[in-house]
Amino acid sequence: MKRTTVVMAALFSLALPMALFAAHDHGAMHGDMSEMGSPAHEEVIDGVKATFKVLNMKEHLKGQALPKGMTETHHIMVEFKEAKTGKSLTEGEVKMKVLGPDKGEQTKELMGMQGHFGADFNLSQKGKYGVMCKILLKDGKVRSSKFWYSVK
Repeated sequence: MKRTTVVMAALFSLALPMALFAAHDHGAMHGDMSEMGSPAHEEVIDGVKATFKVLNMKEHLKGQALPKGMTETHHIMVEFKEAKTGKSLTEGEVKMKVLGPDKGEQTKELMGMQGHFGADFNLSQKGKYGVMCKILLKDGKVRSSKFWYSVK
């Protein structure tokens, strides 16, 4: 019993700093969307205002090293609000496809995170990217959005 308690305490003491680091790192990348850059695209789709932002992760993390082996260069996020009331809509499923200048495709499910949905994509080539988004919010309506984003 004592040995189990000691082992558990040791594991907890090792895990806690990693959990705190992860929480700090996650918050640095995925905090309040209103504080992160200007919109890349905004539109009202069937009563819902969608605001898309594209963040260059190196610039956003301001000198923090990206994890080894990470090939994604940008974080794309979208925030949904009722167009009439401004109420945040945070429940649903969002799928995004990004078509690169080389015609390569990346498709990902966006995760819900602190008031918005987001995922990381590789936008390392200069040129125009087509961003296509399929949205299914709690109201059950399927919505879609498309826009162009240029990397210089």
